[in-house]
Amino acid sequence: MAEFDLQITGGTVVDGTRVPRYQADLWIKDGKIAQIGGRAPGFAKKVIFADGLIVAPGFVDLHTHYDAQIRWDPYCTISGWHGVTSLVLGNCGFGFAPCKPEFRERSMLTMTRTEAIPYESMKVGLNWDWETIPQYMDSLDRSSKGVNVIQYMPTASLMTYVMGLEAAKTRPATDKEREEMARLLDEGMDAGLCGFSIQRLGPNSTQADFDGSPMVTDTMCDEDILNLARVLRKRDDGFMEITQATGHARDDLNFVERLAAEARRPILWQAVVPTRNNPEIHRRSLRWIARNREKGLPIFGQAATVRSGFAFSLDNWNLYDYSPEWREITTGTVEERMAKMKRPELRAAAVRAIEEADRNFKATLAGVGGHPKYLIVQWVDNHQDLEKYVGKSLGQIGLEESKHPVEAMLDLSIATNLKAEFLGPNRGFNAEFMGEIFTASPYTFPGVSDGGAHTKFFTGGAFTTDFLRWLVRDEQKLTLEEAHYRMSALPAHAAGFRDRGMLREGYAADIVVYDLNGLDIEPDWTGEIAHDFPGGEWRRVQRAKGYHSIIVNGAETFHDGKCTGATPGKLLRNGHA
Repeated sequence: MAEFDLQITGGTVVDGTRVPRYQADLWIKDGKIAQIGGRAPGFAKKVIFADGLIVAPGFVDLHTHYDAQIRWDPYCTISGWHGVTSLVLGNCGFGFAPCKPEFRERSMLTMTRTEAIPYESMKVGLNWDWETIPQYMDSLDRSSKGVNVIQYMPTASLMTYVMGLEAAKTRPATDKEREEMARLLDEGMDAGLCGFSIQRLGPNSTQADFDGSPMVTDTMCDEDILNLARVLRKRDDGFMEITQATGHARDDLNFVERLAAEARRPILWQAVVPTRNNPEIHRRSLRWIARNREKGLPIFGQAATVRSGFAFSLDNWNLYDYSPEWREITTGTVEERMAKMKRPELRAAAVRAIEEADRNFKATLAGVGGHPKYLIVQWVDNHQDLEKYVGKSLGQIGLEESKHPVEAMLDLSIATNLKAEFLGPNRGFNAEFMGEIFTASPYTFPGVSDGGAHTKFFTGGAFTTDFLRWLVRDEQKLTLEEAHYRMSALPAHAAGFRDRGMLREGYAADIVVYDLNGLDIEPDWTGEIAHDFPGGEWRRVQRAKGYHSIIVNGAETFHDGKCTGATPGKLLRNGHA
């Protein structure tokens, strides 16, 4: 008789293909799904009882920034707690390879600002046993992993490595430099990269560099990008990720179309963003994707489905970086920033910038709770004389003290050495619009979690649990079958994950077993503080409720919310083990 490693019995299978749910047992052997349904010719060493539970493929998250965290947290939590079994590293053009030894410090400072990853954690948690992409891939392969990963070429790192930082930010590459970048991308693809990524947000980038200047890829010329696209076209392999300003300027969209035509490889474009009141915002994006699909251009839309709140202080906040005025007062040391916040002309400029952004509906401002007048003072760093402000909105404080809400924010920040904490209140989300992004287009999938980034004020890695409880269970905007297709099979297909994203015999056994009625996030909205990062640093976390078992390559990583200690994750070179 055959011996299996694991049997999941009594559950309701939702296999990720949109096939209607059905009752069946699953048998797993050597990390693969050996049999679904019927009577197995043997027994299993371990049985998971799934009566009344959903058995589905593990979730695939295509937009994360766990590049540093995976080196000290094999499970890439909080995503790993919330059923993500496979994810992509190196998004937006950011990463740690290729990187010359003398640039390591500056590389970490960049990630401190642009993705708000704690510097001390990176300093302690990264072992830097690489310089080139092949060396980096081997290092990542050796490291313990509780999830599967694939890796982009971070284009900003590539350009800096070849050109030097100053040149990469100030001029196009020469022919010789382009030839070298193409060679290194080709070499990286041979080593197992899945493609390349860029952030293209222009001179007033929402996510600026450590010194407040745009990131390398924000202002890179078209030809430097198309040069890399031709590498993928020649290989007929890989895909691209592009993060672009939500305004969708026609020139920007035209370039994405050119890129897709040049590469003839998939583009994961972001973001499709729904608003609370104006359906034209997301429908315009869906129409653009549909038109390009009709022309044969393989563009997928990554939808921003995260509903996590923001709780932040101005000592580490970077999501007003679209504004030159705010970049000015939020760069430098704490002392330098506080001094700038006191200067009348800079305070007035910050007020004007917020008002202009509010009038023009800047997507970033909307995404962090709208106008600062709505922000709630949550903490004042144990300053007893300031406790009277806790629980009040900046708008209320402004009215009481005859000052603009931005001035109230700056005054409280200065009084607390930038430690005063402001909460973005939940002003509501439109479930109908969010659901329509998926029911109206076959080319969209949820996410843009930014997992691993903005760790002190954002918990987007919980989006998977929220997607199921909100849009499927509570609002019933999507069927369970459709949701699992969008969260597993479609992103796996778009990103070239081989033999994953569906429950099929012979496929990798990446599986979640959960109670739909019991799914929840704890605590909700902004999460809680956990002091679990290296270097004495902290982060915000939201834990998952309702997952009975999370399985990666046939091994349980979490059982009833508790980590098993198993690290069965793999680096999937070119999308496969």
